[in-house]
Amino acid sequence: MRDYDGTDYPSVESSDGFAGVPDGLQRLWTPHRIAYIEQSSAERTAGECVFCVAPTMSDEKALIVHRGEHAYALLNLFPYNSGHLLVVPYRHVATYDLATPEETVEIATITQTAMRVLASTSHPHGFNIGMNQGAVAGAGISEHLHQHVVPRWASDANFLPIIAQTKAIPKLLGEARQELADAWPRAGA
Repeated sequence: MRDYDGTDYPSVESSDGFAGVPDGLQRLWTPHRIAYIEQSSAERTAGECVFCVAPTMSDEKALIVHRGEHAYALLNLFPYNSGHLLVVPYRHVATYDLATPEETVEIATITQTAMRVLASTSHPHGFNIGMNQGAVAGAGISEHLHQHVVPRWASDANFLPIIAQTKAIPKLLGEARQELADAWPRAGA
């Protein structure tokens, strides 16, 4: 698909007419993603680990909403939705199976609290929660374990990211960080 100015955009393609049994699904081709896929992990993570550096910064600058003993929660700098949090162990470890029992318990506890805080502040209709383990599995930062907590609403998905390579986020990161940090339960409270 080509725009009036000659810009190529992803196109929708039917499986009709190809070899094999059609499955009735359409494919949305996004060739602009190949540059990211082909980029090496070393190129994506050149320099210091952002998840190791973040705890050395102020909460406001690092977008941290909670600091625990073994893990912390911060807003994703490139969120899928407003309130997209990452739960990260302080220790630089790549995969979940390498996390200590204390780290896994705290990651789980912070994830549950994140869901409760987001539910009380943003009233999502659901959540996506997950960890991408390794670059081949989609981890943008595969060298440091992190779990995504993404609030979802019935009307939050559209074609704007695919067609215009733009994501509409209705709340500024600083405002979202402050709102979540203020709503996070305090120890002993």
